[in-house]
Amino acid sequence: MSKLVAFAAIQGAYNIVSKAEGKYKEALEKYGGSQKLEFPNTAYYLPIIYSLTGIKVTDLDSARKPLELARKLLPPHVKKDCHLPYLGPVLDAGMAALFAEEIVEAIRYVEDPDFYQPDVEDPDVENGKIWLGAASDTIMRKRGVEFVDGTAPGFVAIVGAAPDSGTAKKLAQEYQEKAIYVFMCANQNGTTFAEQLVKEKVQIGWNTRLVPFGPDISAAVFALGFANRAGMAFGGINPGDFKRQLRYQKNRIFAFINALGEVNAEWAANAAGAINWGFPTIADTDIPEILPTGVCTYEHVVARVPLEEIVQKSIEVRGLKVTVSKVDIPLAYGPAFEGERVRKDDLYLEMGGGRTQCTELVKMAEMNEIEDGKVTVIGPDIKDVKKGDRLPLGIFVQVAGRKMQPDFEPILERQIHHLINYAQGIMHIGQRDISWIRVSEAAVQKGFTLKDIGVILHAKFHQDFGTILDKVQVTLYTNKEDVDKLTEWARKEYRLRDERVENMTDESVEVYYSCTLCQSFAPSHVCVVSPERTGLCGAYNWMDCKASYEINPTGPNQPIVKGECIDPKLGQWKGVNDFVYKASRQAITHYNFYSVVHAPMTTCGCCECICAVLPQCNGVMTVHRDYTGDTPCGMKFTTLAGVIGGGQSTPGFVGHSKFNITQRKFIAGDGGLLRLVWMPKSLKEEIRERLIKRGQELGIPDLVDRIADETVGTTEEEILPFLKEKDHPALKMPPIVESQE
Repeated sequence: MSKLVAFAAIQGAYNIVSKAEGKYKEALEKYGGSQKLEFPNTAYYLPIIYSLTGIKVTDLDSARKPLELARKLLPPHVKKDCHLPYLGPVLDAGMAALFAEEIVEAIRYVEDPDFYQPDVEDPDVENGKIWLGAASDTIMRKRGVEFVDGTAPGFVAIVGAAPDSGTAKKLAQEYQEKAIYVFMCANQNGTTFAEQLVKEKVQIGWNTRLVPFGPDISAAVFALGFANRAGMAFGGINPGDFKRQLRYQKNRIFAFINALGEVNAEWAANAAGAINWGFPTIADTDIPEILPTGVCTYEHVVARVPLEEIVQKSIEVRGLKVTVSKVDIPLAYGPAFEGERVRKDDLYLEMGGGRTQCTELVKMAEMNEIEDGKVTVIGPDIKDVKKGDRLPLGIFVQVAGRKMQPDFEPILERQIHHLINYAQGIMHIGQRDISWIRVSEAAVQKGFTLKDIGVILHAKFHQDFGTILDKVQVTLYTNKEDVDKLTEWARKEYRLRDERVENMTDESVEVYYSCTLCQSFAPSHVCVVSPERTGLCGAYNWMDCKASYEINPTGPNQPIVKGECIDPKLGQWKGVNDFVYKASRQAITHYNFYSVVHAPMTTCGCCECICAVLPQCNGVMTVHRDYTGDTPCGMKFTTLAGVIGGGQSTPGFVGHSKFNITQRKFIAGDGGLLRLVWMPKSLKEEIRERLIKRGQELGIPDLVDRIADETVGTTEEEILPFLKEKDHPALKMPPIVESQE
């Protein structure tokens, strides 16, 4: 190992720990030991310390122990010419630095509570507030799903700044095109990478995958903390199990560091800390290298990489597999642009969004009826309008293929949202007949036309669904009469599709489908999707999984012959049990589809909602990911997800989708929807129409108004009087813990 690496990393760690001790002493004298210490809106305390040591830092007093541990981890000082034959002392020094920095950043929240913007996805750039700090658990779980399903192959932590803002923009865009998240911290020569992007008018924030954590090197803990929280939330790793956590990071979280500019001792200490995670550092300057493999997959520190090569070299050193699909349009294209917003000042053309009609329809055609690659615009195109104009738009996609089926039409149609959004400078919101598309002036200046929408859909449908499609033809209508005609036809098709899915029952099919996408993060989790039990993430129903299997027969959605019915009330089948036992690596022997009380389905952490038993109310509550408040079970969503996630089957708790709440088999083995006594008001309003419909089917048309929410209370004691006043049916049902009898 390089002598200079050891000297710099260890010296930097001593500097960081000493500064942290000074900062801690000042805070203790000023605020007292009972001063609350936290990263806001997370159930994981200070996540690096908590995940690796199990220590819950809640106030300044409880921060003393990990700070003392950081001091103990520091190895003896070494001389510049001292040769260390192994990495151990350097790794310890790096870990000490990270423990100390996490405490420093927590103290910053106390000293300057407005410095960071917790629970914000897009920073307030216009008012000069660009630093986001630690991601809330809501953001972490939302973004974590992208690492689970492969939408985001990994992340790069960029430390420092590029030589100029133009180079920074080019580098960021190259990572965006590869769908890699960019986490930014530390300054170089009076500026930061994030500030350089702002100067170039590049949108930064979680929505564009360009995340400005903080201006100092200590903000690197937010990137590593994000990774460790993913390990606890999705991997089911217990706090304090540092060996399993660090193995998980190396094998499942594909991250690396780009050090841009001069690397000082404190940067070296952070790089040494990251090696513990298996995250290598790739630098553009002449710094000491650590080339032999060992902790990281390949090299640990690689230097002197030209900036025009650093993206590809970083991917190679980390062992990351990235597939980039080229689409022949004049704009950059990739998933990282999906969250980009086209604001009023940047707007050139707008379609839909309530201002005009915008409708999308995909229909199956016979092979001889359409011409592959034909894209037609009927009506005005970009060249025919001026900035600020509005147009109606109808997107009609015809597809043909020997393996194509009518059931696949809505699956393909649903992809239109993502595929158009992947174009830089194009914003797409909504689906079906409520779509909204905005085209930026910058996109038009680069040569974008409406015809390019058809080019995108033709190319991506072939790339993503080539196993079932042979031909794709796209027609775009921009005359009002044509759009209205397409909309009338489309609405009839939507109704027929909805009725087809809605009328399916679990008894009407012999095959269910697995979904093991989340096993990349939760190895023992196996989701099984039936017509009346949608995937708990909300992204997959039975039809989706059927289509996915046809498209990719070796993928995560496999058919399961349900076989002998073991328990029709709770929802358990022999074929499903056999599959789950094998797919969970013998961790789960069985589970029930229709129960929260008795051996419920496993939960991975990606769930939209979590249902929990409320014994005093003889019912259940459910809470969705976006609700951050307290709940009657005594735990917030983030805490619940941490308790039951990671592929566990936890009696009394179960993850599920929002749509599943109003499916007829929702916890049917425990009494069904009539057991639901509490849910957040925002969720209730979101699904109100479906709740009313199900209440009518169950003979209680006002059921939705008998369900309590946070305006009534957030404890069982607070909501029970309301339930009695409203004569909630759960109060007259058999005890829920005996609901199987």
